Amino acid sequence: MSFSEKNLDSILNKYSKMVTPVMGELLGCYVDKKNQEIVKYQVFTGGKKIRPALVLIICQLLGGKMKEAIYPAAGLEILHNYSLIIDDIIDNSNLRRNKPTTWFKFGRSIAQCVGIDYSAAAFQAANQSKNPVKISELFAKTMKTIVDGEILDILFERAGRKEEPYIVKNRYRNIANKDYFKMVSKKTAALFQTCCETGGIAADASERKLKTLKNYGFNLGIAFQIQDDILDIFGEKKSFGKKIGKDIIERKGGNIVIMLALKELPKSEKKRVLEIMRKNEIKNKDIQGVIKLIKKTNSLQGAYRLGKIFAEKAKANLNYLPKNKWSNILNEIANFTIKRKN
Repeated sequence: MSFSEKNLDSILNKYSKMVTPVMGELLGCYVDKKNQEIVKYQVFTGGKKIRPALVLIICQLLGGKMKEAIYPAAGLEILHNYSLIIDDIIDNSNLRRNKPTTWFKFGRSIAQCVGIDYSAAAFQAANQSKNPVKISELFAKTMKTIVDGEILDILFERAGRKEEPYIVKNRYRNIANKDYFKMVSKKTAALFQTCCETGGIAADASERKLKTLKNYGFNLGIAFQIQDDILDIFGEKKSFGKKIGKDIIERKGGNIVIMLALKELPKSEKKRVLEIMRKNEIKNKDIQGVIKLIKKTNSLQGAYRLGKIFAEKAKANLNYLPKNKWSNILNEIANFTIKRKN
């Protein structure tokens, strides 16, 4: 049995409808009635909610009960959205999922306050899991790992943040592929890995199966981030839900497409790209100029090949797990990761 992209959308939508009310319950707990709207705004802006779906699918893959996985699944999506709130503040992003970001809609101070609610709600979810101590520790480890990745992402920026001396002093002059993969392993892959591990814990998986699940999630997460990097440069705003070329505006050195293009471009054109990414103000014509130069290279094909390698690595782990409809869905999720448009 195989699943088309349409079927996968239907499955993800089903799990989204299951987990969204639980997130609302957790986020609304102990929050003043007049603040409910601003606290819940981020999680109600949409998104496919792949991460909590992974928790629920893997729990069922191993014969577990959904009731054991629903709260930690909701907690991990809350944790993910917490990281997005902070990420959008750091990057001055005003659009996500084709809607205003939390800070842009309500202000930075309110968004920072809301972020604290998200952190608390994630651990409330962990407390309602099958193994609360283990899950809480896993959540804490994951949050701290994501922060390490976020710090690397900031230090990879080509310029900016002149008012922040630590960043100016410690900024990477050169970014090697190993640096990029270290960053995405922490910032993106760690959470995918935790989602898969959490689904296994909810189903009482053996240590061997947990290791296999973690490997699946880790490689899936890297493939997911590579596709995000591709969409940032080559996507369409309407489907991607964010401004195209945002990584150029934010001077992100840690985008695999930009990195591959810089290695391929002639010296003069490489210099031009870096000059633009170091400007005090990057305008739309600058973005288009950089994208035009990138399109002259094979960076799109190179990035796609890398994404496919990691998606295939993820799928290879499914050979060591039960064969059923849930493993077929996990296989299709890996395929979807490198084909998605948003």
